[in-house]
Amino acid sequence: MTHTVEKIGGTTMSRVNELRDTLFIGDKENPYGRIFVVSAFGGITNLLLEHKKTGKQGVYAAFADADSDQGWHDALHAVSEAMVEAHEAVLDHPGDRDQARVFVRERIDGARNCLIDLQRLCAYGHFRLSEHMLQIRELLSGLGEAHSAFVTTLLLQRAGVNARLVDLSGWRDEGNVTLDERILTAMEGIDPATEMPIVTGYAQCAEGLMREFDRGYSEVTFSKLAALTGAREAIIHKEFHLSSADPNLVGQDAVRKLGRTNYDVADQLSNLGMEAIHPKAAKTLRQAEVPLRVTNAFEPEDPGTLIDDQPADAAEVEIVTGLEVVALEVFEQDMVGVKGYDAAILDVLTRHEVRIVSKVSNANTITHYVDTSLKTLRRVERDIKKLYPSADVMLRTLGMAAVVGRDLRGLSVLQRGLQAIADAGMASVGASQGPRNVDVQFIMERDDLAPAIKALHKAFIEEDSKQISLAA
Repeated sequence: MTHTVEKIGGTTMSRVNELRDTLFIGDKENPYGRIFVVSAFGGITNLLLEHKKTGKQGVYAAFADADSDQGWHDALHAVSEAMVEAHEAVLDHPGDRDQARVFVRERIDGARNCLIDLQRLCAYGHFRLSEHMLQIRELLSGLGEAHSAFVTTLLLQRAGVNARLVDLSGWRDEGNVTLDERILTAMEGIDPATEMPIVTGYAQCAEGLMREFDRGYSEVTFSKLAALTGAREAIIHKEFHLSSADPNLVGQDAVRKLGRTNYDVADQLSNLGMEAIHPKAAKTLRQAEVPLRVTNAFEPEDPGTLIDDQPADAAEVEIVTGLEVVALEVFEQDMVGVKGYDAAILDVLTRHEVRIVSKVSNANTITHYVDTSLKTLRRVERDIKKLYPSADVMLRTLGMAAVVGRDLRGLSVLQRGLQAIADAGMASVGASQGPRNVDVQFIMERDDLAPAIKALHKAFIEEDSKQISLAA
C-alpha cells in the first residue's frame, strides 16, 4: 500500500493551474505514487444538468421539458463555450489549447447527435423518452469530468509529468459493466509508481451512479477506486480546512482546525448538511480500512484533518454546526399504545423523498425534523391527513444547532448548551442527546440559528480552549 487516491472538487479544479507545481508535482524528484480523481470545472455540471442551488435549467432540464429543440441546443452550446473558457484559463500552451478545443467539439457534437437520434426514435409510439432520462443525465454528466481530466492531463504532461488520462465515463464503450469492473479494467496495466493517473469523477456502470447518488457520484468513484486499489490513504482536497465551525459565521480567528476525527463524526456532519464526504463513500473507505484525509489544496504543506475509525483519546467537542429544518408534527390522541403510526408516516416521507434529520416522539405525538421544502411537506401533510383524518398535522420552520464530537461523555453538553443559548438571550424549543454521545441537537426559532451556533461555539470551543491554554 504505497499510493494515495486524491480527489479535487469543481471549484478547486477551476484553479488547477495554480496547483500544478504545489499539489500535483510537489516533490519534483518523485511526484508519483498518487492517483487523482477530478470533478468537472466549477459551474460546468450546473450547465449540463441544472443549477444545484437555484434550480436553473441546464441541458438535461431543457431537454426534458423541451417544447422545441432550440432550448436544449442553446444550452449545449453554452456548455461548449463555458468548457473552452474554463480550459483556456488554465492552459498556456497554444497546442494544448487546440487539443482541448478539439476534445470539447468531439464530445459536445457526439452528445448532440445522441440526443437528436433519441428524439427521433421516441417520435414512434413504441418508445418513451421518460424511460431514457436517467441514461441521458449520466451521459451529460460524464462530459464535464472527461473534459477536466483531459485538460489536467495536458497541463501535467506539458510540465514533464508522465500523466495518463483514465476515462471512466464509458464514452462510446461497448458493454454494460459494474462499477468495480469499470474501475479495475481501466486501471489494468497502470503503475502509479511511474505514472500519474488522472481519473474522471464520473464512472458509467450498470448500477447507474446517479440513480442512487445523483451529483454525489464523484465521491463514490473516489472511494471505490481507493478501496479496490488498496490505497494507503484517501485524500480530498478542498478550498478550506475542516474547522470547528463556519469561519464566516463565528470568525476566522475563533475557529480551530480539527486535525483528527473519525467516521462517526463525518456521518453526523453529512446528516447536518456539512458534508466532509458522502456517507456511502465513507462506508466504503471504512470497510476497506482506508483512512480519509481532508486538506486545504492551497496549503499543501498542512497535513489537514485525518478521518479514521479510531475513538478519541479524551472527551472533547470538535464541531458546532447547524441547518434550517422544518418540524413535521403529527398529533393523534388515539396513537397511545397503537402500533403502525410511525411506520405509516415514514412510508409517506419516503415516497416524497424527504430527508429526515432527526425525530422525537411521546405517547401521542411524532415529530420529524426534516430537510426539504415547505411545498413538498404540504403534499406530505395531505397524504398523512388521508391516512389519519382526525390527526392534527402541523408544520413549523425551525433551526437545528448541533454540538458534535467523537466522545462527548462527561462534558454535560446538553445542560451547558441550553445554558449558553439562554445566556445569549435565546430559548430552545427542543433538545436531544443519544446514548452514543457523538452529538447533541438543539432546536430553536430559525432566526436564532446563527447566533445560537456562535454562542455554542464560544462555550464549547473558544472558552474551553482558553482554559486548556491557561492550565498549560
